[in-house]
Amino acid sequence: MSHAVLAAERAHLDLAAACLTDMRAATVATADAGGDAWASERLGAARAERLRSLAADPGAPPFFGRTDTPAETFHIGRRHVRDAAGDPVVIDWRAPMSRPFYQASPTDPQGLTRRRRFGFADGALTSYEDESLSADDRPSALLREEIERPRSGPMRDIVATIQPDQDDIVRAPLAESICVQGAPGTGKTAVGLHRAAYLLYTHGEQLSRTGVLVVGPNRAFLRYIEQVLPALGEVEVDQATVADLTGRVPVRAEDPDDVAVLKGDARLAEVLHRALWRRVAKPRDSVQVPLSARRYRIPEERLKRYVDDLRRAGISYGAGRERLALSLAEDARRQKEEVGGSPTDAETRRCARSAEVRAFCDEHWPAVDAAALVAEVLADPSVGRGVLTDAEQDLLRRAPARSVRATRWTAADAVLVDEVAGMLERTPGYGHVVVDEAQDLSPMQCRAVARRLASGSLTVLGDLAQATSPWSVADWSATLAALGRPGTSVRPLTTGYRVPAEVLEFANRLLPVLVPGLAPATAVRSEPGSLQVRPVPALAPVLAEVVRSAGAGSVGIVCADASVAELVAALDAEGVEAAALADDGSEPAPVAVVPATLVKGLEFDRVVVVEPAAIVAAEPRGLHRLYVALTRAVSSLVVLHRGELPDLLAG
Repeated sequence: MSHAVLAAERAHLDLAAACLTDMRAATVATADAGGDAWASERLGAARAERLRSLAADPGAPPFFGRTDTPAETFHIGRRHVRDAAGDPVVIDWRAPMSRPFYQASPTDPQGLTRRRRFGFADGALTSYEDESLSADDRPSALLREEIERPRSGPMRDIVATIQPDQDDIVRAPLAESICVQGAPGTGKTAVGLHRAAYLLYTHGEQLSRTGVLVVGPNRAFLRYIEQVLPALGEVEVDQATVADLTGRVPVRAEDPDDVAVLKGDARLAEVLHRALWRRVAKPRDSVQVPLSARRYRIPEERLKRYVDDLRRAGISYGAGRERLALSLAEDARRQKEEVGGSPTDAETRRCARSAEVRAFCDEHWPAVDAAALVAEVLADPSVGRGVLTDAEQDLLRRAPARSVRATRWTAADAVLVDEVAGMLERTPGYGHVVVDEAQDLSPMQCRAVARRLASGSLTVLGDLAQATSPWSVADWSATLAALGRPGTSVRPLTTGYRVPAEVLEFANRLLPVLVPGLAPATAVRSEPGSLQVRPVPALAPVLAEVVRSAGAGSVGIVCADASVAELVAALDAEGVEAAALADDGSEPAPVAVVPATLVKGLEFDRVVVVEPAAIVAAEPRGLHRLYVALTRAVSSLVVLHRGELPDLLAG
């Protein structure tokens, strides 16, 4: 490594940092031209957003790589940096000219004569590594070090380590919906988030109007990923769970599994649709409506036609009710015009709001409350006759509460209420939606996500082998159809960059039972000693010893949910400080005791899986849950068990 080269690169790093500071200062100094209040407000908002996107991150240097061609050199970083003259000092990783950094290979150098990677420590440039992109290049040591760097706290971006198969997905066009079938450690979550960042960069004006939504499985997961997009300069992205999206009623109860499965069935949408639209009644008499101090009779035949036409129009129930009132007012207006009158628009609007028109609509197209309708259907599911069997209707039926407000709603009920709300009024949609852990969504939850999609595109992320919900399927077709994008292509990611080969091979023993025929993940790195399977006579002292010897980085102790409190207490008695991970968005402790039902999507430097058989026994798809738990480790996995191991792991 040349000291002269290192000094030159450090000088360029200092220049990039100084230019970034100047860019922030210029943004702060942006003057308000003294226009109207709305323009000033928009300028202030744009300035604040620009400052957030330029915010300094001491752990993220301005650039991480460099590409050389015979004609020019580019430094590649998380955001574009320019000097006072407007010349580029750092190229945004999403720019087209940055793509060769990710895609160049000895077989296809893409015009590069050299790719340079940089090593940093505490923000200081400490090393560099050149790849000549010839056939005899060795794998990058700096790339491996960055992939293996200990994790603590939230997920970090992967812009310095994106691999060609990941880059192909990240840069897919906005119009294309993609499903990523990603095995553990393949970076599917990071790829989905980086695709969102890429689309915001490439289609910023369009997506600034329509927005981007990231849907995760729980609050702990969203807390884990929340810093990735801001670190890439994208701060205006909504993140939510399905429970957040459908939180129209307070959830205070839990359904038995069989009831939850039924409520998640797509047939419930048909039942609710039937229950709603049967409220529309055919007129059986004429009606007189007031307009400009006179009353005009609308005959029954025309009233029937208005109602029938609106029912066939494919509009929301609420919009149909509004248009019905307008149809009556317009009919009266035409009658007045036929005799030489000229009613104003204001008079026509008053007619549509008149007591007579409201009374007609209340009788023939009544207003509906979404929660009240769901409560009614659950109290008497007979409206589902022909869609649901008699046994399913009985399973769905529950005693009515004293009032809608007193109803003890479940999470599955909340999704049903959201379904009805979407029938009543159009749900605002996003330009792009990223859905992670999608393999666990029920068909009705998929419909809730699809309502937020409008005409936009999807990035669906998941792993069929990690499917732990009662709705889990063996392929993606049903989920993609329920999400409203049945033609979505499925892109497999099977190369594991984060999980050691020894750990993956151990977990892969479960795959033939979990999803027969699913291609197992392969790891790019082997770490001898990264896997330990230890039978123990007493759990607490061994667990404490394992945690004490873990070294730097995060530690996740994964166990059956019922054992969390016991393990926290046992570690405390051994003098080891640990805390249970909660699904409230709080940051995990350095040593976290993680309920198996919350571990999906998370990763830790070192993982200890306690009593695998207990995790399997805790739920119907417990073997899938165990597979998830076994694949959360970046550096090492220790399996501790007093009882017998599941048969597939015992060999």
